[in-house]
Amino acid sequence: MNAKSNDTTPALLLDNQLCFALYSANLALNKLYRQLLAPLNLTYPQYLVMLVLWEQDDITVSEIGERLFLDSATLTPLLKRLESAGLINRHRSRKDERQVVVTLSEAGSSLQQQAVGIPQAVGCAAKCDTATLAELKQQLELLRQQLQRA
Repeated sequence: MNAKSNDTTPALLLDNQLCFALYSANLALNKLYRQLLAPLNLTYPQYLVMLVLWEQDDITVSEIGERLFLDSATLTPLLKRLESAGLINRHRSRKDERQVVVTLSEAGSSLQQQAVGIPQAVGCAAKCDTATLAELKQQLELLRQQLQRA
């Protein structure tokens, strides 16, 4: 069999795949975030959880999961590591004991100040102006919504 086939359908070429463009861009973005988040001792998924909590503290695990499109089996280990690091607290809801509520600790709240420059650093690395990044974000959100409906 040939190492390279010249009769490949254009629709099946790797460079023509939307999924590969998103995948490889995500790899590059995650590499950048790893560098930016290292001083905060956060992984990218932990950073996402912290962003949710900095926006709205004292919310349930299920609410965090809804915001991040994560199920509790994925989210629970993340939350346990954040709790072990002293950044969050978890406790049963007084209203419904089946639900776990997550709150920021003092250390978790103060970490927000250290993270303030991260979005700007990402924008600088992307070499895009704010309007271009906002438009790209909007297009990706629309793509996600359409794919979820499919």
